[in-house]
Amino acid sequence: MTLTVDNSAGTQGLLSRDDFRAALEDAIKGREAKNASFSKAWADGELTREHFARWAENHYHYVGPFADYLGYIYGNTPDKYTNAKDFLLQNMYEEELADIRHTDLLIKFAESCGTTRERIENPENMNAVTRGLQAWCYAVAMREHFVVATAALVVGLESQVPSIYKKQIVPLREKYGFTEDEIEFFDLHITSDEVHGERGYQIVLDHADTPELQQRCLQLVRWGAEMRFSYTKALYDTYVAPSR
Repeated sequence: MTLTVDNSAGTQGLLSRDDFRAALEDAIKGREAKNASFSKAWADGELTREHFARWAENHYHYVGPFADYLGYIYGNTPDKYTNAKDFLLQNMYEEELADIRHTDLLIKFAESCGTTRERIENPENMNAVTRGLQAWCYAVAMREHFVVATAALVVGLESQVPSIYKKQIVPLREKYGFTEDEIEFFDLHITSDEVHGERGYQIVLDHADTPELQQRCLQLVRWGAEMRFSYTKALYDTYVAPSR
């Protein structure tokens, strides 16, 4: 298997840990999914349970395979990087084998919005942009250097989750009338993905140890943030805008 490393860094020197951390954070700024049109309509109380059902039918096919993405990264991680491998295993365990599978919590929320497990699990019910995001996640996980893939999927995508869901969970309670049991999916991820995101940052800071790896990480974090923003915007364009 060929692992891709970007050689475009040129004469760019190795960034200090603090500068690299700031650059990773800057790579997400201006591209945050919490600011996409679907997220804004959600926070402003403009959506219906039908819109949330369509969101869940798409979101399942993005986050449902997350343990699979991590498994590919794990397979590409040399054994000597035990902290990275341990993190990936723990993340996979929490997704699939902890008290309750995260996708089952998503399905519980979706069913409270009027859709069914059958519809959620059917890939025919995701839109083209969601298919693109899922395919991009698989491609990055399988083909990129393990630290670059960690940057893309954990820093660029997963680390955004707490800021997205903190903005969305309050209106779910106060504007849309969901119960605490129905929105457990969001509550869990605000906590767990804050931990995952920070550990992802630390792995990237520890192991992106050449200018080329650092620059490739920054590029893939930007792309990951852009992918999640585009995915979230497409939900609005596909399911909300036509009815307005």
